[in-house]
Amino acid sequence: MDFIRAIILGIIEGVTEWLPISSTGHLIIAEEFIKLNQSAAFKEMFDVVIQLGAILSVLVLYFHKLNPFEKRKSEREVKYTWRLWLKIIIACIPAALIGFALDNWLNAHFYNFVFVAIMLIIYGIAFIYVEKNWVPQHEFSVVDIDKLPYRTAFLIGAFQVLSLLPGTSRSGSTIIGGLLLGVSREVAAEFTFFLGIPIMFGASLLKIYKYFGHHSITFTQLGVLLVACLVAFGVSMLAIRWLMGYVKKHDFTFFGKYRIVLGVILLIYAGIRAIIH
Repeated sequence: MDFIRAIILGIIEGVTEWLPISSTGHLIIAEEFIKLNQSAAFKEMFDVVIQLGAILSVLVLYFHKLNPFEKRKSEREVKYTWRLWLKIIIACIPAALIGFALDNWLNAHFYNFVFVAIMLIIYGIAFIYVEKNWVPQHEFSVVDIDKLPYRTAFLIGAFQVLSLLPGTSRSGSTIIGGLLLGVSREVAAEFTFFLGIPIMFGASLLKIYKYFGHHSITFTQLGVLLVACLVAFGVSMLAIRWLMGYVKKHDFTFFGKYRIVLGVILLIYAGIRAIIH
């Protein structure tokens, strides 16, 4: 049964990691109803490490753009690739420093059902406000990722710090940040994908290090983790392609509405559960 649950959780991770609706939040919600028959420590590690599958999909889909050693690239293109990686690293500094320092504290205080619901609603409202009130009054000054200024990249990274709170969404916070900074939807979404590579690799390695510092892993647990990662990889490939096609013709208002509706449903459920128990 845990392998079936791993497949379901892998699908949820693959869909929600790149859409601005919070993958961590959805996994916390899913595990309210789909519980792995494993230790709490393993499940905590599982929720983060499963993201490795999603990361690999970005590396595959954007291998040419992200590979500075591509022989077919001109000298100018190689230079742009190195600059892109520098921007990614600069943008990841705020979340890496704060996330490393506050990882245990955040887990202890904010990884719960109600908090996720509240953050879904708050950022849903933010998406609608930004799309309906801010974007129409401001032109996009950055429509090409190669021309994304270093300062703007760093500020988008600063917005990424907000995603350390579950239910916020890493892609949601960075896309909102990008829109407020004058970055087009396509560039904001694409840069968000790239920011996930070092951040999620780092978060996964940190969780693995902490887990193996106190626990061992069984063959079944390893299998469950690998299955979930593989499913997340395949589904992420589809989700990324779909999102990039979607933002060329639509804004992010739909995702804002989805977040609000889901958040309200979850708060109602939490209230009913509290009354019953």
